[in-house]
Amino acid sequence: MGNPIEPADVRILEALQEDGRLTNQALADKVGLSTSPSWRRVRQLEETGVIRGYKAVLDRRAIGLGVLAFIRVKIDSHSAAEAEAFASEVSRLEEVVGCYSIAGDADFLLQVVSADLDAYADFAMSTLRRLPRIKEMQTTFVLKEIKPFAGFPLGFAGRRA
Repeated sequence: MGNPIEPADVRILEALQEDGRLTNQALADKVGLSTSPSWRRVRQLEETGVIRGYKAVLDRRAIGLGVLAFIRVKIDSHSAAEAEAFASEVSRLEEVVGCYSIAGDADFLLQVVSADLDAYADFAMSTLRRLPRIKEMQTTFVLKEIKPFAGFPLGFAGRRA
């Protein structure tokens, strides 16, 4: 983003990360602005891509997804085209809820959910393992979520290096 994030924008972002369903009036009251400037700032944050959308945060266990795992994947080739092809294929898999290209001894880190260990094993062996270019996979199962993702820290927002 070209323009620095101002303190009022940070207050808006913090409030919306906490509750994306706030009405404009409630948001304005919470951040100490009148409704019109609050609305304009939110629209500006949306138009510049700082706010990318609004979603409900679901409890994965309540919807039947008892297993959360991270899978480190090495692929055969390190060409940009091969990496993009792998990323494209993985992006279509419903069980993969996050995919990151990483540095180190693996190429990708996948965040995967499934109903149970049997469903995970079926997905890993019947779907994921059969994708072309996979050289190695290593799964780490989450035993307990200590601090699940709840939003980005905004204490640094607007500061220039």
